[in-house]
Amino acid sequence: MLEKALSNNRRYWSWVAVLVMIIGVGAFFYLRQLQVGLGITGMSRDVSWGFYIAQFTFLVGVAASAVMVVLPYYLHDVKVFGKLTILGELLAIASVTMCLLFVVADLGQPQRMLNMIFHPSPKSILFWDMVVLNGYLVINALLSWAAIRAERRGETPPSWVRPVVYLSILWAVSIHTVTAFIYSGLAARPFWMTAVLAPRFLASAFAAGPALLILICLILRRVSRFDAGDEALSKVSIIVTYAMGINVFFILMELFTVFYSNIPEHMEHFKYLFVGLEGHHRLVPWMWVSVVLAVLALFLLVNPKTRCNHRTLTVACLAVFFSIWIDKGLGMVVAGFVPNPMGEITEYWPTLPEMMISLGIYGIGALIVTVLYRIALSVRGELGA
Repeated sequence: MLEKALSNNRRYWSWVAVLVMIIGVGAFFYLRQLQVGLGITGMSRDVSWGFYIAQFTFLVGVAASAVMVVLPYYLHDVKVFGKLTILGELLAIASVTMCLLFVVADLGQPQRMLNMIFHPSPKSILFWDMVVLNGYLVINALLSWAAIRAERRGETPPSWVRPVVYLSILWAVSIHTVTAFIYSGLAARPFWMTAVLAPRFLASAFAAGPALLILICLILRRVSRFDAGDEALSKVSIIVTYAMGINVFFILMELFTVFYSNIPEHMEHFKYLFVGLEGHHRLVPWMWVSVVLAVLALFLLVNPKTRCNHRTLTVACLAVFFSIWIDKGLGMVVAGFVPNPMGEITEYWPTLPEMMISLGIYGIGALIVTVLYRIALSVRGELGA
Protein backbone atom coordinates (compact mmCIF):
# COMPACT_ATOMS: atom_id res chain seq x y z
CA MET A 1 0.00 0.00 0.00
CA LEU A 2 2.99 2.31 0.32
CA GLU A 3 2.92 2.85 -3.44
CA LYS A 4 -0.22 4.93 -2.86
CA ALA A 5 1.97 7.62 -1.32
CA LEU A 6 4.02 7.92 -4.53
CA SER A 7 1.27 9.07 -6.86
CA ASN A 8 1.85 11.82 -9.42
CA ASN A 9 0.32 14.96 -7.97
CA ARG A 10 2.20 18.26 -8.18
CA ARG A 11 0.37 19.90 -5.28
CA TYR A 12 1.01 16.87 -3.07
CA TRP A 13 4.74 16.75 -3.87
CA SER A 14 5.09 20.51 -3.42
CA TRP A 15 3.66 20.17 0.09
CA VAL A 16 5.97 17.23 0.82
CA ALA A 17 8.94 19.28 -0.40
CA VAL A 18 8.03 22.12 1.98
CA LEU A 19 7.82 19.68 4.88
CA VAL A 20 11.17 18.12 3.97
CA MET A 21 12.80 21.56 3.98
CA ILE A 22 11.31 22.31 7.40
CA ILE A 23 12.57 18.97 8.69
CA GLY A 24 15.99 19.72 7.22
CA VAL A 25 16.20 23.04 9.10
CA GLY A 26 15.20 21.27 12.31
CA ALA A 27 17.80 18.55 11.72
CA PHE A 28 20.51 21.19 11.23
CA PHE A 29 19.77 22.79 14.60
CA TYR A 30 19.45 19.38 16.26
CA LEU A 31 22.93 18.44 15.06
CA ARG A 32 24.12 21.73 16.55
CA GLN A 33 22.47 20.78 19.84
CA LEU A 34 24.19 17.39 19.78
CA GLN A 35 27.51 19.14 19.26
CA VAL A 36 27.15 21.96 21.80
CA GLY A 37 24.65 20.47 24.26
CA LEU A 38 21.44 21.72 25.83
CA GLY A 39 23.21 24.99 26.62
CA ILE A 40 21.87 26.34 23.33
CA THR A 41 18.34 26.08 24.74
CA GLY A 42 16.70 28.46 27.18
CA MET A 43 16.60 25.81 29.91
CA SER A 44 18.63 26.17 33.08
CA ARG A 45 19.21 24.63 36.49
CA ASP A 46 15.92 26.11 37.74
CA VAL A 47 13.87 25.40 34.58
CA SER A 48 14.92 21.90 33.56
CA TRP A 49 11.84 21.19 31.41
CA GLY A 50 11.09 23.66 28.66
CA PHE A 51 9.48 23.89 25.24
CA TYR A 52 10.27 20.28 24.30
CA ILE A 53 8.46 18.73 27.25
CA ALA A 54 5.63 21.25 26.94
CA GLN A 55 5.05 20.11 23.34
CA PHE A 56 5.29 16.49 24.45
CA THR A 57 2.57 17.10 27.03
CA PHE A 58 0.31 18.84 24.53
CA LEU A 59 0.73 16.19 21.84
CA VAL A 60 -0.01 13.34 24.24
CA GLY A 61 -3.45 14.92 24.51
CA VAL A 62 -3.83 15.14 20.73
CA ALA A 63 -2.92 11.45 20.48
CA ALA A 64 -5.36 10.44 23.22
CA SER A 65 -8.21 12.32 21.52
CA ALA A 66 -8.56 9.60 18.85
CA VAL A 67 -10.67 7.73 21.38
CA MET A 68 -13.41 10.37 21.02
CA VAL A 69 -14.27 9.09 17.54
CA VAL A 70 -13.31 5.45 18.07
CA LEU A 71 -15.42 5.02 21.21
CA PRO A 72 -18.77 6.22 19.77
CA TYR A 73 -18.25 4.21 16.58
CA TYR A 74 -17.36 0.87 18.15
CA LEU A 75 -19.18 0.99 21.50
CA HIS A 76 -22.32 2.96 20.59
CA ASP A 77 -22.58 2.10 16.88
CA VAL A 78 -22.56 5.74 15.75
CA LYS A 79 -22.17 4.99 12.04
CA VAL A 80 -21.54 8.61 11.00
CA PHE A 81 -18.11 8.33 12.66
CA GLY A 82 -17.13 5.52 10.28
CA LYS A 83 -15.04 7.78 8.03
CA LEU A 84 -13.43 9.56 10.97
CA THR A 85 -12.08 6.60 12.94
CA ILE A 86 -9.21 5.88 10.55
CA LEU A 87 -8.29 9.58 10.45
CA GLY A 88 -8.23 9.71 14.24
CA GLU A 89 -6.06 6.61 14.49
CA LEU A 90 -3.59 7.88 11.88
CA LEU A 91 -3.43 11.25 13.63
CA ALA A 92 -2.66 9.40 16.88
CA ILE A 93 0.27 7.62 15.20
CA ALA A 94 1.79 10.93 14.09
CA SER A 95 1.14 12.56 17.48
CA VAL A 96 2.76 9.78 19.52
CA THR A 97 5.75 9.78 17.16
CA MET A 98 6.20 13.50 17.76
CA CYS A 99 5.84 12.95 21.51
CA LEU A 100 8.70 10.47 21.49
CA LEU A 101 10.84 12.73 19.31
CA PHE A 102 10.36 15.66 21.71
CA VAL A 103 11.48 13.45 24.59
CA VAL A 104 14.58 12.44 22.61
CA ALA A 105 15.33 16.12 21.88
CA ASP A 106 14.96 16.97 25.57
CA LEU A 107 17.40 14.23 26.63
CA GLY A 108 20.28 15.99 24.90
CA GLN A 109 22.13 12.81 23.97
CA PRO A 110 19.70 10.34 22.34
CA GLN A 111 21.51 7.25 23.63
CA ARG A 112 20.29 8.16 27.11
CA MET A 113 16.85 6.82 26.22
CA LEU A 114 18.36 3.32 26.21
CA ASN A 115 18.82 3.60 29.98
CA MET A 116 15.05 3.26 30.32
CA ILE A 117 15.21 -0.08 28.46
CA PHE A 118 18.44 -1.53 29.81
CA HIS A 119 17.85 -0.35 33.38
CA PRO A 120 14.04 -0.34 33.83
CA SER A 121 12.60 1.02 37.04
CA PRO A 122 8.92 0.01 37.46
CA LYS A 123 8.67 2.32 40.47
CA SER A 124 9.20 5.29 38.17
CA ILE A 125 6.25 7.03 36.48
CA LEU A 126 8.57 7.83 33.55
CA PHE A 127 9.03 4.10 32.94
CA TRP A 128 5.27 3.56 32.71
CA ASP A 129 4.92 6.61 30.50
CA MET A 130 7.35 5.00 28.07
CA VAL A 131 5.33 1.77 28.19
CA VAL A 132 1.92 3.35 27.56
CA LEU A 133 3.15 5.69 24.79
CA ASN A 134 4.93 2.99 22.81
CA GLY A 135 2.07 0.59 23.43
CA TYR A 136 -0.45 3.14 22.14
CA LEU A 137 1.67 3.68 19.03
CA VAL A 138 1.73 -0.05 18.29
CA ILE A 139 -2.01 -0.44 18.93
CA ASN A 140 -2.98 2.39 16.57
CA ALA A 141 -0.55 1.17 13.92
CA LEU A 142 -2.14 -2.31 14.05
CA LEU A 143 -5.70 -0.98 13.93
CA SER A 144 -4.96 1.41 11.07
CA TRP A 145 -3.17 -1.25 9.04
CA ALA A 146 -6.03 -3.72 9.56
CA ALA A 147 -8.70 -1.16 8.64
CA ILE A 148 -6.97 0.05 5.45
CA ARG A 149 -6.11 -3.51 4.38
CA ALA A 150 -9.68 -4.69 4.89
CA GLU A 151 -11.10 -1.70 3.05
CA ARG A 152 -8.75 -2.22 0.13
CA ARG A 153 -9.90 -5.84 -0.19
CA GLY A 154 -13.55 -4.94 0.32
CA GLU A 155 -13.74 -7.16 3.40
CA THR A 156 -14.84 -6.65 6.97
CA PRO A 157 -11.99 -6.14 9.47
CA PRO A 158 -10.70 -9.34 11.13
CA SER A 159 -12.29 -10.50 14.36
CA TRP A 160 -9.30 -9.56 16.51
CA VAL A 161 -9.79 -5.87 15.72
CA ARG A 162 -12.71 -5.27 18.09
CA PRO A 163 -11.01 -6.42 21.33
CA VAL A 164 -7.91 -4.41 20.35
CA VAL A 165 -10.17 -1.39 19.83
CA TYR A 166 -11.54 -1.80 23.36
CA LEU A 167 -7.97 -1.99 24.62
CA SER A 168 -7.08 1.18 22.69
CA ILE A 169 -9.91 3.08 24.39
CA LEU A 170 -8.56 2.26 27.84
CA TRP A 171 -5.00 2.85 26.65
CA ALA A 172 -5.86 6.32 25.30
CA VAL A 173 -7.05 7.40 28.73
CA SER A 174 -3.97 5.89 30.36
CA ILE A 175 -1.38 7.76 28.27
CA HIS A 176 -2.54 11.19 29.41
CA THR A 177 -3.31 10.05 32.94
CA VAL A 178 0.20 8.68 33.39
CA THR A 179 1.63 11.88 31.86
CA ALA A 180 -0.33 13.92 34.40
CA PHE A 181 1.02 11.73 37.22
CA ILE A 182 4.57 12.71 36.22
CA TYR A 183 3.71 16.28 37.21
CA SER A 184 1.21 15.86 40.03
CA GLY A 185 3.50 13.51 41.94
CA LEU A 186 6.14 16.20 42.46
CA ALA A 187 5.53 17.50 45.97
CA ALA A 188 7.93 20.44 45.61
CA ARG A 189 5.88 21.89 42.71
CA PRO A 190 2.55 23.11 44.12
CA PHE A 191 1.36 24.32 40.71
CA TRP A 192 1.25 20.72 39.48
CA MET A 193 0.45 18.94 42.74
CA THR A 194 -3.30 18.73 42.31
CA ALA A 195 -5.65 15.78 41.95
CA VAL A 196 -7.55 17.57 39.20
CA LEU A 197 -4.55 17.67 36.86
CA ALA A 198 -5.27 14.31 35.18
CA PRO A 199 -8.98 15.09 34.55
CA ARG A 200 -7.96 18.53 33.32
CA PHE A 201 -5.43 16.99 30.92
CA LEU A 202 -8.06 14.61 29.57
CA ALA A 203 -10.67 17.34 29.13
CA SER A 204 -8.24 19.57 27.24
CA ALA A 205 -7.15 16.58 25.13
CA PHE A 206 -10.73 15.73 24.19
CA ALA A 207 -11.21 19.34 23.10
CA ALA A 208 -7.97 20.10 21.22
CA GLY A 209 -7.64 16.77 19.40
CA PRO A 210 -11.16 16.59 17.94
CA ALA A 211 -10.93 20.31 17.10
CA LEU A 212 -7.80 19.54 15.05
CA LEU A 213 -9.60 16.58 13.45
CA ILE A 214 -12.45 18.87 12.37
CA LEU A 215 -9.97 21.29 10.82
CA ILE A 216 -8.27 18.43 8.96
CA CYS A 217 -11.62 17.20 7.64
CA LEU A 218 -12.51 20.68 6.39
CA ILE A 219 -9.13 20.93 4.66
CA LEU A 220 -9.52 17.47 3.09
CA ARG A 221 -12.94 18.49 1.80
CA ARG A 222 -11.25 21.27 -0.18
CA VAL A 223 -8.18 19.42 -1.47
CA SER A 224 -9.64 15.95 -2.08
CA ARG A 225 -12.86 14.04 -2.66
CA PHE A 226 -13.01 12.98 0.97
CA ASP A 227 -16.04 14.26 2.87
CA ALA A 228 -16.62 13.17 6.46
CA GLY A 229 -20.19 14.47 6.28
CA ASP A 230 -21.91 17.38 7.99
CA GLU A 231 -23.55 15.14 10.57
CA ALA A 232 -20.21 13.67 11.66
CA LEU A 233 -18.61 17.11 11.95
CA SER A 234 -21.63 18.35 13.89
CA LYS A 235 -21.36 15.50 16.40
CA VAL A 236 -17.61 15.98 16.83
CA SER A 237 -18.14 19.72 17.36
CA ILE A 238 -20.56 18.88 20.18
CA ILE A 239 -17.84 16.74 21.78
CA VAL A 240 -15.42 19.67 21.48
CA THR A 241 -18.00 21.98 23.07
CA TYR A 242 -18.53 19.82 26.15
CA ALA A 243 -14.84 19.00 26.54
CA MET A 244 -13.80 22.65 26.25
CA GLY A 245 -16.46 23.68 28.76
CA ILE A 246 -15.27 21.04 31.23
CA ASN A 247 -11.65 22.09 30.69
CA VAL A 248 -12.46 25.74 31.49
CA PHE A 249 -14.47 24.59 34.53
CA PHE A 250 -11.47 22.65 35.87
CA ILE A 251 -9.22 25.70 35.44
CA LEU A 252 -11.72 27.87 37.33
CA MET A 253 -11.83 25.23 40.09
CA GLU A 254 -8.06 25.48 40.39
CA LEU A 255 -8.17 29.27 40.58
CA PHE A 256 -10.88 29.24 43.25
CA THR A 257 -9.12 26.61 45.37
CA VAL A 258 -5.74 28.33 45.18
CA PHE A 259 -6.88 31.88 45.89
CA TYR A 260 -9.63 31.06 48.39
CA SER A 261 -7.16 29.01 50.46
CA ASN A 262 -4.79 32.03 50.25
CA ILE A 263 -1.62 29.94 50.40
CA PRO A 264 1.19 32.12 48.97
CA GLU A 265 3.26 29.25 47.52
CA HIS A 266 0.26 28.14 45.45
CA MET A 267 -0.85 31.59 44.36
CA GLU A 268 2.55 32.75 43.13
CA HIS A 269 2.51 30.45 40.08
CA PHE A 270 -0.87 31.73 38.91
CA LYS A 271 0.16 35.31 39.60
CA TYR A 272 3.24 34.80 37.47
CA LEU A 273 1.09 33.53 34.60
CA PHE A 274 -1.65 36.16 34.64
CA VAL A 275 -0.30 39.35 36.24
CA GLY A 276 3.43 38.79 36.56
CA LEU A 277 5.57 38.31 39.67
CA GLU A 278 8.22 40.73 40.95
CA GLY A 279 8.58 42.39 37.57
CA HIS A 280 8.69 39.11 35.63
CA HIS A 281 5.77 38.86 33.21
CA ARG A 282 7.01 37.22 30.02
CA LEU A 283 4.08 34.76 29.80
CA VAL A 284 1.33 37.18 30.84
CA PRO A 285 0.34 38.34 27.31
CA TRP A 286 0.27 34.77 26.08
CA MET A 287 -1.95 33.54 28.89
CA TRP A 288 -4.45 36.33 28.36
CA VAL A 289 -4.54 35.49 24.66
CA SER A 290 -5.33 31.91 25.73
CA VAL A 291 -8.17 33.18 27.93
CA VAL A 292 -9.63 35.34 25.14
CA LEU A 293 -9.44 32.45 22.68
CA ALA A 294 -11.14 30.11 25.16
CA VAL A 295 -14.00 32.56 25.71
CA LEU A 296 -14.36 33.11 21.95
CA ALA A 297 -14.37 29.37 21.32
CA LEU A 298 -17.06 28.69 23.91
CA PHE A 299 -19.20 31.54 22.58
CA LEU A 300 -19.06 30.13 19.05
CA LEU A 301 -19.48 26.51 20.07
CA VAL A 302 -22.34 26.89 22.54
CA ASN A 303 -24.46 28.73 19.96
CA PRO A 304 -25.89 26.08 17.57
CA LYS A 305 -26.02 28.52 14.65
CA THR A 306 -22.32 29.36 14.79
CA ARG A 307 -21.35 25.79 15.66
CA CYS A 308 -23.11 24.42 12.56
CA ASN A 309 -21.68 27.09 10.25
CA HIS A 310 -18.41 25.80 8.84
CA ARG A 311 -16.76 29.22 8.73
CA THR A 312 -17.45 30.04 12.36
CA LEU A 313 -16.78 26.42 13.32
CA THR A 314 -13.32 26.77 11.76
CA VAL A 315 -12.68 29.89 13.85
CA ALA A 316 -13.93 28.12 16.98
CA CYS A 317 -11.72 25.05 16.41
CA LEU A 318 -8.68 27.22 15.76
CA ALA A 319 -9.44 29.14 18.97
CA VAL A 320 -9.79 25.89 20.96
CA PHE A 321 -6.58 24.42 19.56
CA PHE A 322 -4.37 27.46 20.12
CA SER A 323 -5.91 28.34 23.48
CA ILE A 324 -5.06 24.89 24.81
CA TRP A 325 -1.68 24.91 23.06
CA ILE A 326 -0.72 28.12 24.86
CA ASP A 327 -2.01 26.78 28.18
CA LYS A 328 -0.39 23.31 27.97
CA GLY A 329 2.29 23.81 25.35
CA LEU A 330 3.80 26.93 26.88
CA GLY A 331 2.42 28.03 30.25
CA MET A 332 1.71 24.86 32.20
CA VAL A 333 5.22 23.40 32.24
CA VAL A 334 7.12 26.66 32.65
CA ALA A 335 4.88 27.97 35.45
CA GLY A 336 5.62 24.89 37.52
CA PHE A 337 9.27 26.01 37.75
CA VAL A 338 8.59 29.71 38.41
CA PRO A 339 9.26 30.47 41.19
CA ASN A 340 11.48 27.58 42.24
CA PRO A 341 11.09 25.84 45.65
CA MET A 342 13.46 28.41 47.17
CA GLY A 343 11.24 31.28 46.02
CA GLU A 344 13.69 32.50 43.37
CA ILE A 345 12.51 33.47 39.89
CA THR A 346 14.36 32.35 36.77
CA GLU A 347 12.35 33.14 33.67
CA TYR A 348 12.44 30.88 30.66
CA TRP A 349 11.86 31.51 26.98
CA PRO A 350 12.64 29.09 24.12
CA THR A 351 15.65 29.99 22.01
CA LEU A 352 15.83 29.95 18.21
CA PRO A 353 17.42 26.46 18.11
CA GLU A 354 14.64 25.10 20.35
CA MET A 355 11.98 26.62 18.12
CA MET A 356 13.59 25.30 14.93
CA ILE A 357 14.08 21.79 16.34
CA SER A 358 10.46 21.80 17.50
CA LEU A 359 9.32 23.03 14.10
CA GLY A 360 11.29 20.20 12.50
CA ILE A 361 9.56 17.64 14.72
CA TYR A 362 6.18 19.11 13.85
CA GLY A 363 7.27 18.84 10.22
CA ILE A 364 7.94 15.13 10.72
CA GLY A 365 4.48 14.72 12.25
CA ALA A 366 2.86 16.61 9.37
CA LEU A 367 4.76 14.45 6.86
CA ILE A 368 3.58 11.25 8.59
CA VAL A 369 -0.01 12.49 8.55
CA THR A 370 0.29 13.51 4.89
CA VAL A 371 1.65 10.14 3.76
CA LEU A 372 -0.74 8.05 5.87
CA TYR A 373 -3.77 10.10 4.86
CA ARG A 374 -2.67 9.86 1.22
CA ILE A 375 -2.62 6.07 1.48
CA ALA A 376 -5.97 5.87 3.29
CA LEU A 377 -7.74 8.27 0.93
CA SER A 378 -6.26 6.59 -2.16
CA VAL A 379 -7.67 3.27 -1.04
CA ARG A 380 -11.07 4.83 -0.51
CA GLY A 381 -10.81 6.57 -3.87
CA GLU A 382 -10.27 3.20 -5.56
CA LEU A 383 -13.32 1.76 -3.88
CA GLY A 384 -15.39 4.77 -4.89
CA ALA A 385 -14.31 4.37 -8.51
